Amino acid sequence: QVQLVEAGGGLVQAGDSLRLSCAASGRAFNTYTMAWFRQAPGEEREFVTSISPGGTYRYYADSVKGRFTISRDNGKITVNLRMNSLKPEDTARYYCAAGVVSFNYASASARNNYAYWGQGTQVTVSS
Repeated sequence: QVQLVEAGGGLVQAGDSLRLSCAASGRAFNTYTMAWFRQAPGEEREFVTSISPGGTYRYYADSVKGRFTISRDNGKITVNLRMNSLKPEDTARYYCAAGVVSFNYASASARNNYAYWGQGTQVTVSS
């Protein structure tokens, strides 16, 4: 069992940066693929980025590639999402997720492969 708590959301202007964090509790954190998804009102929850258990491999959605960076600290059992050059279309509730996932893009980007989810943190980007 893994519990996840996100923090760091807020209201920013277009072009600003923001850093989200996800604190995990439970066992075997370093065996889980970690990911961030987001959901805008009226939209489905979509994949943003994921990182392999050891932190070596990462995947990003095309919409955030080059602007967002995921990282993890297995000693502190945290996952971070650095978001630069934010756009209004990045406005959404951001969710941290953990799962035992085969690390290829198709598997790592599929929300149904993640067993554990946080409550989310709201990010709003004004134009």
